[in-house]
Amino acid sequence: MNVTMHGDPLTTVGEAPEVGSLLPEFTVLNKAGETLTTTDFSGQTTLISVIPNINTSVCSVQTKHFNADADKIQNIRFVTISTNTIAEQSDWCAAEGVKKMEMLSDAKASFGRAMGVFAPEAGINTRSIFIIDASGKIVYRELLHEQTNEPDYSAALNFLDTL
Repeated sequence: MNVTMHGDPLTTVGEAPEVGSLLPEFTVLNKAGETLTTTDFSGQTTLISVIPNINTSVCSVQTKHFNADADKIQNIRFVTISTNTIAEQSDWCAAEGVKKMEMLSDAKASFGRAMGVFAPEAGINTRSIFIIDASGKIVYRELLHEQTNEPDYSAALNFLDTL
């Protein structure tokens, strides 16, 4: 998939899975350093907010936005995945007062590669939103082509209202 960052082209390692596909196999780390796998994403509807770097302005805004939404929407798991380390994510959460959002580190790019959103030349996952149902099926996705743009929060949240 071809995307841009400040207008400069980036290429991801593949194409993101289509709506209706099962979540592919991957591993990420939670704030305690525990490994989570694809199976840890089953059993509950989950909004996965994928950001390039938590320490940039748009990624910060996106994460804070969904953190606020997590307070308002019951029975939906909200996670943010970035290639930042656990320490970087923890430092950002402490500085920004973010407590609800589950931050997951994809520092080894397992998720990004499996989902086709990793851009190796930049070492980042590209901005995207995925909503996964309880069976692990992708039921919604938004892939942003320009990485400095914010996602359509309303579209994702309105989709959650339909579930």
